[in-house]
Amino acid sequence: MLPHEQSSNAYLDKWLTCRYFFVRKVLLIKYSYAFVIMPGGIGTMDEFFEALTLIQNKKIDHFPVVIVGKEYSAPLESLMAEMAANGMISSEDLQLLTYTDSVDEALAHIEEHAIKKFRLGYGRRPRR
Repeated sequence: MLPHEQSSNAYLDKWLTCRYFFVRKVLLIKYSYAFVIMPGGIGTMDEFFEALTLIQNKKIDHFPVVIVGKEYSAPLESLMAEMAANGMISSEDLQLLTYTDSVDEALAHIEEHAIKKFRLGYGRRPRR
């Protein structure tokens, strides 16, 4: 529960409110096969770097990470490249990331690196 942003996304049909932030992060990672990062603030960056750290340290599989909003994320992309150039992260870590403004490109990347890799399928939708 945050001091603001208490309404759920209008496009969700299910959501969960967590009292403790760490529980939210555990659930976010536990039930994910891909990560899509939208323009956001410190909380978004916290979740982004948490996911990357877990992937980098092989605590979770190499899930695709799609960053939507190329103009907004340009400083982040530069920072990541600088970290790789200075040996702070591996250049392989940069291969985990896809920067795009295209929904189709994001979906294709997830299809290739999550749906096929983890043998996910489009099943029946649960009844309400």
